[in-house]
Amino acid sequence: MSTYEQAKKRYAEIGVDTDAAIEKLKSIPVALHCWQGDDVGGFDSKDALSGGILTTGNYPGKATTPEQLMQDIDKAMSLCPGKKKLNLHASYAIFEPGEFVDRDKLEPKHFKKWVEYAKERNMGIDFNPTFFSHPMVKDGLTLSSPDEKVRRFWIEHGKACIRISQYFAEETGVPCVMNIWAGDGFKDVPADRMGPRQRYKEAFEEIISEPHDPALVKPCVESKVFGIGVESFTAGSAEFTLSFAATHPGCLPLMDNGHYHPQEFVSDKIPALLCFFPELALHITRGVRWDSDHVVLFEDETKEMAKEVVRNNALDRVYMALDFFDASINRISAWTVGFRSWQKALLNAMCLPNEQLKKLQDEGKFTELMVMQEEAKMLPFSAVWERYCETEGVPAGAEWFDEVKKYEAEVLSKRGQ
Repeated sequence: MSTYEQAKKRYAEIGVDTDAAIEKLKSIPVALHCWQGDDVGGFDSKDALSGGILTTGNYPGKATTPEQLMQDIDKAMSLCPGKKKLNLHASYAIFEPGEFVDRDKLEPKHFKKWVEYAKERNMGIDFNPTFFSHPMVKDGLTLSSPDEKVRRFWIEHGKACIRISQYFAEETGVPCVMNIWAGDGFKDVPADRMGPRQRYKEAFEEIISEPHDPALVKPCVESKVFGIGVESFTAGSAEFTLSFAATHPGCLPLMDNGHYHPQEFVSDKIPALLCFFPELALHITRGVRWDSDHVVLFEDETKEMAKEVVRNNALDRVYMALDFFDASINRISAWTVGFRSWQKALLNAMCLPNEQLKKLQDEGKFTELMVMQEEAKMLPFSAVWERYCETEGVPAGAEWFDEVKKYEAEVLSKRGQ
């Protein structure tokens, strides 16, 4: 028997159909974020990042035009198995020569080229208003600012993004997850914690009141425990965003696993939220000591998050997107490692005897449960992964890196920095 046939037989002995797992994973969309390719620079400003966003490193070959970014995304996707979506920030609007509008005046036409790109590749598009790196971020605040002019600018930006999200969904035929995250907060201890949050709440409500089809546009609110320059207080805390989503039908909670205290785990939060929300969203990253947005790896918490989505039959209830950016390494490799790692985590979760393990827990057979969970770690998963990649027409092992090195020599090295 081939290596895969041997593995398939071994898995079948514990009730797992690896062929079915592979076919199922092919249909599960995961959104690939555009901002890894240019260090979150976007196309609407040449200024440095600000508002709680930071990249480190200066690896050569960064994309500086829409064409370069699309080319790089294509290269990364060609090395990754699985169904993709595209995840955009509003700062990636593409303007015609001599054209420019500020973020509060953005229109669907400014994203027409992204829609054409996505449709040619049979992808949906997710979207994020960009509440950072802009002169209208005043004293670290946007939607929670006491300055009516500032707050109004950002509310109008959010409403414009609702309209653009509707356009994305109508054009691609795929629902658009529109995530609202703003790093509003204070560096030192505030005198008023409720006031900013009340303004934040009212701004959120005004944004999601913009007419949209809830079957096509999925507004989300994303929390964060703290940010650069706002270490003492963030308006959009976990309690705030969860409460908002719970009390506003059609608004989803979005959890970024870098946006919590180091000893909090989103893998534990996923099943808790699934008890109450019909749908939820994830931004999948790797926080090292803080929200550092390191490249996602096939490590413990990545695996545990995927297990909770799979074992709770929530693949059709959880919208999954990657969110990391590393300017210190080859950016195509960063995308590829991250996407492939999440694919591995999902496939690994699908190849576990989840019902059998749950039964052992419910029957109180905790010794046997521990034994089975440990034995499952030694199942021949690599052979299943290799078959999955083979059926998807991408390299299974590190040979994909040869393609990246060739691309770097032929394309990235020729770009001016």
